[in-house]
Amino acid sequence: MGDEVNPKAYPLADQVLTSKILNLVQQAANYQQLKKGANEATKTLNRGQSEFIVMSADAEPLEILLHLPLLCEDKNVPYVFVRSKQALGRACGVSRPVIAASVISNEGSQLKPQIQTIQREIEKLLV
Repeated sequence: MGDEVNPKAYPLADQVLTSKILNLVQQAANYQQLKKGANEATKTLNRGQSEFIVMSADAEPLEILLHLPLLCEDKNVPYVFVRSKQALGRACGVSRPVIAASVISNEGSQLKPQIQTIQREIEKLLV
């Protein structure tokens, strides 16, 4: 795994935050509160459904994702990069790499407290 990360992949979660995020993504997948892929993530943002967006810093080329941070800022949705699309894919419960995922809101969801914690942690990175 190369340590060179595209500087445009900002903000990048550290290992501790990455494992928290991937853990939550996995739970969101179990609760059907997850959309996978850049197109699906874009849709959830446009529909105002997204709680936060996770993108992989090793997407090739990274430009295929870079409309998402702009859209997130526009919609006031936290976003974060993790290093590995393989790891993100595994967390999403699929065997292929996933370059973007959106955790979506669901009224009365049991994940709400964890989602809020992660949102706060991501927002700290964006300062």
